[in-house]
Amino acid sequence: MEWSDIRVFLAVARSGTLGGAARSLQTSHPTVGRRLRALELAVGYTLFQRTADGLVLTEEGHGMIPLAEQMEESALAMERRLAGREQDLKGSLRVSSSDWFGAYVLPPIVADFSNAYPNVDVEILTGTRLFNLAQREADVAFRIVPFNTADVVQRRLFRLEYGVYIAEESPDPEYGDGTGFRLITHDTSTGQFPDIAWLTESFPNARTILQSNNRNVQGRMCRQGVGIAVLPRVVGSQIAGIRRLELPMPPPAREIWMGYHRDLRRLPRLRAFISTVLNHLANATEG
Repeated sequence: MEWSDIRVFLAVARSGTLGGAARSLQTSHPTVGRRLRALELAVGYTLFQRTADGLVLTEEGHGMIPLAEQMEESALAMERRLAGREQDLKGSLRVSSSDWFGAYVLPPIVADFSNAYPNVDVEILTGTRLFNLAQREADVAFRIVPFNTADVVQRRLFRLEYGVYIAEESPDPEYGDGTGFRLITHDTSTGQFPDIAWLTESFPNARTILQSNNRNVQGRMCRQGVGIAVLPRVVGSQIAGIRRLELPMPPPAREIWMGYHRDLRRLPRLRAFISTVLNHLANATEG
């Protein structure tokens, strides 16, 4: 049994409905139902009877309440003790990422972190340069390729999906042709990009009219009707005035990696930031 499932069990018992539990936990209705089913499978009993008025505890469910509340109190006590220590976190934290990641992925994460740890100063370093973690040019970095040095602790965070975007008022180009349309592509002076190669192959008769090493620039040029752009969906979905094309084959996806130097793995403010990142991504996936 996982504490997260026990937490859901208590929320359902107290509210009497999946919807009420979801609101109290600030998560989705399907997530609550899925967690509850997982717990019932784990214990081998039906814990709630489904009625027209909501969910009512079974005899087995009633028997679990005292033990579940003991787990809750232990978890809350642990949170209080850790929070009391982490509220005193001070210092600075340098975060390195690409421009689009810093503009479209990090803001809600950094907001949560700054609210929880107001005495930690966060510095965001964006661009195409790969900052050296061993030389403390950055404390933690986010990249679309794995780190290739042995002294870096790294973790694959999520799969980055791409989409093809065009200005809202523009007509759809013909997939596999692109005659009469223009392309906005990524500058390849710093390396090759599979999504850009895919774009030019998918619209072979379209003319490349603009190149930029900045995804935000690409998206805003697309909004102005300059041309078709391939963008990370997390970017395209947040730029007003453009729409994603529904195509038979989507652009190739990439992986997002997070890394930090192994000598910093016990740095409290770095550990707190990593925890914030993972919690944010978990909530985004469940939501």
